[in-house]
Amino acid sequence: MKLEYFIAKRLITAKDHKSSISAPIIKIAITAIALGMIMMIVSIATGIGLQQKIRQKVSAFNGHIIISGYNDNNSDVSIKPISIHQNFYPKFKNVEGITYVQAVASKTGIIRTESAFEGIIFKGVGKDYKTNNLKEYLVQGRLPNFKNNLNEEVLISQYLCNRLGLKLGDKFVTYFMKEESEGYNLRNFNIVGIYNSGFQEFDASYVIGDIRHVQRINKWKPDQIGSFEVFVDDFTQIESKGQQVYEETSSTLDSQTIVEKFYYIFEWLKLFDFNIIIILIVMIAVSTINMVVALLVLILERTQMIGILKSLGANNWSIRKVFLYNAAYLIGRGLLWGNIIGIGLLLLQKYFGIIKLNPESYYVNEAPVDINLFYILLLNIGTVVICLLVLLIPSYIITKITPSKSIRFE
Repeated sequence: MKLEYFIAKRLITAKDHKSSISAPIIKIAITAIALGMIMMIVSIATGIGLQQKIRQKVSAFNGHIIISGYNDNNSDVSIKPISIHQNFYPKFKNVEGITYVQAVASKTGIIRTESAFEGIIFKGVGKDYKTNNLKEYLVQGRLPNFKNNLNEEVLISQYLCNRLGLKLGDKFVTYFMKEESEGYNLRNFNIVGIYNSGFQEFDASYVIGDIRHVQRINKWKPDQIGSFEVFVDDFTQIESKGQQVYEETSSTLDSQTIVEKFYYIFEWLKLFDFNIIIILIVMIAVSTINMVVALLVLILERTQMIGILKSLGANNWSIRKVFLYNAAYLIGRGLLWGNIIGIGLLLLQKYFGIIKLNPESYYVNEAPVDINLFYILLLNIGTVVICLLVLLIPSYIITKITPSKSIRFE
């Protein structure tokens, strides 16, 4: 065992250490580190969790990249049809990282009941639709059957059901305006499933049903659709993948990522990265300042010991290492309690959803968390390294202590 580590261990376990002047200051320093780690873990987990959850919801209803005709790009409604026969459908082989492509078509309509009416977007989907994206948000019933013959089954949001006074199993009438002539088309639908995404922008609009309804209302051919929704395996590369998809599609088609289409949402999400960085800087600064104070008190309290060690031949660096070992132990205790409490709070939120959020402001019903052990490990390593590097500065005071004066120090 190294001499410096041995002395540091004896200092930590000494009985008089707990009743010394530095005891309350050390407790404050440990508490500050623990609280700082709790704040950092919670801020990163909730910030990243919220970003991922909102991205997941937006992509569940729109895909990651939308390929459509130029006239449709700024609208949620399919105006002019495009052919389903494309070299990238059903598999986008020319661009790596594309996991799935599905065909959809949308049309505006008005649901009318005996007591109310609501404007909606009827999103028509087909046999290729990725229904797994919506299962998470299903609160009642089941998903409609899009694989067999044309039927009247639809999936509607809980928000629209409450507004219209509808429930699972009810039938309702929807009016679709004709594009090129006066009048409207009337369709009856049957509610087989109710969803609640917590994303009011979608919940207040989307009714999901069979794409063949849109094709018949618009008098399209069976191989004509409104747009393609493309999914990528890595969201962080969505901009580059979007550019590659654009280059691989024909000149009559345009592509748009959901980051471009819903730019106001993703610009808002970027603010969370800035907030997280500010919290990390503040918490590490507070932890470091408290450890500097604690270390200085420890050094002043052990001035006589430092003088004795120097008189016995110990050099300045060896003595500084004694106190740095001591500081590392205190930092470790703070980090241990910070990790236990921080991860515990995240687990409580993940499985019990204690903290609720307003979906109109945050697009989610409860605060989502992402418990990423890699990020937590980096936080711990970064905190230890930064604190110890900063503590090298106050430990320099040891070099100014002389044996002749320090041994008589009281």
